[in-house]
Amino acid sequence: MTLADQRRFPARLVGQSAAHDLAVLKIDVPEDPPPPVTVGSSHDLRVGQTVLAIGNPFGFDHTLTTGVISALDREIDGEQGLIIKNLIQTDAAINPGNSGGPLIDSAGRLIGINTMIYSPSGAYAGIGFAVPVDTVNRVVPQLISQGVYVRPTLGTLGIVAYDDYSRRLLRNSGVVGVVVLSVAENSPAERAGLRGLRETRTAILLGDIITSVDGRRVDDVADINAALDQRSFGDRMTVTVLRGDREVDVSLRLDEPPTPRR
Repeated sequence: MTLADQRRFPARLVGQSAAHDLAVLKIDVPEDPPPPVTVGSSHDLRVGQTVLAIGNPFGFDHTLTTGVISALDREIDGEQGLIIKNLIQTDAAINPGNSGGPLIDSAGRLIGINTMIYSPSGAYAGIGFAVPVDTVNRVVPQLISQGVYVRPTLGTLGIVAYDDYSRRLLRNSGVVGVVVLSVAENSPAERAGLRGLRETRTAILLGDIITSVDGRRVDDVADINAALDQRSFGDRMTVTVLRGDREVDVSLRLDEPPTPRR
């Protein structure tokens, strides 16, 4: 890794999360370490706010570009079929070589990590994306301490659900949500009273259909995981389900995660 003063040091991968397009690298600098960037927040960002991107586009070191926040809470397709959600969209020029660089506000505070662009040509087209710093602050400590990031998911809640089954079972019903297929024994979902499918001799009977998490509407499993990504293990959350012809709010506590393997 090359610093601004052109000193070079070997870097070691500490941890990574493909779901957030984030990785942590470590270098050992024996003297005169570079000053840390001031960390801001991203929960109060506004469309139209001035931002600056720093990186090495096309190998041109120490390049600064400016723009504004074009939109918030965007989602894009990442690698390995993953959907990356809750991104900042900006028109600050971001090109190959900017990924991993900081997106800062007009006061020089870090508000995001530049991740990728949308471009038919592969070069700047006015649409770039950054991972919000609040996400970075939540994910990076786990990457440093454990090497991986483990977030609450439907699986850790004890719920099994798949989008294709949900669409098939809800077809022509006018209902939008995620069908709970089954609930694991002694899981947070079972303790909260959530219900899965029931099978009779003549029919499959729907149990609960998840329609929102913490008041935020969900259309698919990715929406649920995005909502869970804002939570920590041990937190309580409210899941709204359609049960028969009425909506029911169910309070769940997120159990501690299984010990991850490096």
